[in-house]
Amino acid sequence: MSERILGILGEGFGKIMLASIEVTIPLTVLGFTFAMIIALVMAMVQYAKIPILSQISRIYIWLFRGTPLLVQLFLAYFGLPKIGITLDAFPCAVLVFSLNEGAYCAETMRAALEAVPSGQVEAGYCSGLNYIQIMFHIVLPQAFRTAFPPLSNSVIAMLKDTSLAAEITVADMFMSAQKIVGRTYEPLWLYSEVALVYLMFSTILTIIQRIMEKRLNAYNTKSIDTNLTKRRRFF
Repeated sequence: MSERILGILGEGFGKIMLASIEVTIPLTVLGFTFAMIIALVMAMVQYAKIPILSQISRIYIWLFRGTPLLVQLFLAYFGLPKIGITLDAFPCAVLVFSLNEGAYCAETMRAALEAVPSGQVEAGYCSGLNYIQIMFHIVLPQAFRTAFPPLSNSVIAMLKDTSLAAEITVADMFMSAQKIVGRTYEPLWLYSEVALVYLMFSTILTIIQRIMEKRLNAYNTKSIDTNLTKRRRFF
């Protein structure tokens, strides 16, 4: 490898990492945070089987899961100005990623909520809790433990999908690499470098996921043992 290539890679790594701190990571964090809020609301609406809102929730999920993310980005950034709604590139990307990921996470959360045994809800009512208390103290904690692995995968997928934001002029890691490629004409090395940076962040998230899963499993085992001990004492 020549000194020129090493110099280009050194320059590229610095700019790619700067773009990750300033754009890619904030876009992922904000997008997934809002996506989880949307997903939780949509999942709870479907779980409660509220007539009109359940239909609206299903239409939203059908629409955003059934159309490509890139098309959604283009519609929001280039299409909405035609009807008088203009958004800057970064807020537009946050909005679209939130809505898109929220649709997928809503189905994950809905399945997790429905996986909680109905006896848990009945036991909550017998204990004198109302519906909201049952949801937040009994159903949702169990559902989150079930949904954690697929939600973690969604975070990793979203991190990689942020590269599409470059298509609407968001200066993320991928766009930084594109700019340097346009000046140096070294696509192989620079795109390989940005791919490795994405891989590095994905690996970090995967390690965090495994650590959290072990802690959740240990917590579940401890809770089961505690409940069994209480029952034995009672009988």
